[in-house]
Amino acid sequence: MARQEQWQLEGSAAELYERYLVPAITALWAADLVDRAAPRSGERVLDVACGTGVVARSAAERMGSGHVVGLDINTGMLAVARSLPSGAGPRIDWHEGSALEMPFPDSTFDLVLCQLGLQFFPDRSSALRGMFRVLVADGRLALSVFSAIEHTPAAKALADALDRHLGPGASATKRSEHSLADADELYRLVTGAGFRQVTIHTTTQNIRFPSSKEYVRLQLAATPQAGLVSGMDAGQRDVVIAAIMGDVSSSLAIYSTGGELTFPQEAHVVLACK
Repeated sequence: MARQEQWQLEGSAAELYERYLVPAITALWAADLVDRAAPRSGERVLDVACGTGVVARSAAERMGSGHVVGLDINTGMLAVARSLPSGAGPRIDWHEGSALEMPFPDSTFDLVLCQLGLQFFPDRSSALRGMFRVLVADGRLALSVFSAIEHTPAAKALADALDRHLGPGASATKRSEHSLADADELYRLVTGAGFRQVTIHTTTQNIRFPSSKEYVRLQLAATPQAGLVSGMDAGQRDVVIAAIMGDVSSSLAIYSTGGELTFPQEAHVVLACK
């Protein structure tokens, strides 16, 4: 039991994601994205692939009045979003649905936000055309995607360790986070959907975790990587997780000071108009 407690955490994956990974990672990117998008009081704002709602809440807090909508296909993430305090600003309505078939009329929103989601959509062009459709004339788009995995050392170290200890391809889901890393491809996708005045800013955040082992533990408990080990018997799981933690800690030694892990994470941020 003591060994299992080294990695197990109480709560659903969505709850753990909100509790640990949102403060450490996505809240930083949300603040940057909303700063660049600059939602205004009275606007109608859509957050596509909203997850547990950090971007939607950040936008609402800055608006004073208006309307914010969060859309996500994941029931568990939306349940957490709905359970959190609404905070300052206009109300937020949460909708379950696909970014490929958004349940909104044409020309509904002044601003569409999409943080770190576009790379996961099975048809990125269709999703972008949908975002274009629901925007009013001169409406704005602000979205972000991770750049190459080599520019996020912790993700690269984890992906390599997963392949090493769980077999080739085990890291496919982790690597998919970085599958839209080519800024030229991103530009073509956005302009191809009809957007104009497209700019791409490549920026870096410094991400902090209490330790490399804590980073691994959260990745294997609060993200889709959890499925890689959840079906193992306890003994095998403990051995595998310990090996992955050891590899990642060794690879990230230069990013650890006094036990704390601090590493750069890079993303492309797109701003555009309809």
